[in-house]
Amino acid sequence: MTTTVKKLNLEEYLAYDDGTDTKYELVDGELVAMPPESDRNNLISLYLLSQFFKFVPIQLIRHKDTELVVTGNRTRVRLPDLMILTQELFEAIALKRATITPDMPSPAMVVEVVSPGKENEDRDYRYKRSEYAARGIPEYCIVDANQAKITLLTLVDGFYEETIFQGTDMIKSATFPQLNLTASQVLTAGQV
Repeated sequence: MTTTVKKLNLEEYLAYDDGTDTKYELVDGELVAMPPESDRNNLISLYLLSQFFKFVPIQLIRHKDTELVVTGNRTRVRLPDLMILTQELFEAIALKRATITPDMPSPAMVVEVVSPGKENEDRDYRYKRSEYAARGIPEYCIVDANQAKITLLTLVDGFYEETIFQGTDMIKSATFPQLNLTASQVLTAGQV
């Protein structure tokens, strides 16, 4: 849902405060309110977070709280569900607002958990795919419980190559080979 009429630039977005706890992404100058996640999506992102804690230092992990500036028709700011930083990026962002600006290195990986609905699917599969590739993010992982699949996009010569994992397929990450999980372990996280 778009909430602004006036187009904001990055500086205006970074200074924006409506006095609420609402989180916004900036899309072509417009504030887009991020609705609360479903419990299922929260469980999946928390499960992945717990798995990354096993082999990634805590200071390199960001969970739903760090903004990532990308480009589109105008500047865009995304709030990924999970991000793994490089040490170089951690040093660049340390003691500053949790915003990764264009002059900073890219994260090592971004994970998005798809919410139901065509608008959400388009955002995660189409728009973010091109934005994250242009930003030079080595791996972009799309977790889609609704379609029972995980799509891992690996950056090769400026474009993402796609591998889909389902069921008992082991997720194979070039950036994080320690990630020893099947697609179903991730997709059913927290289910009894």
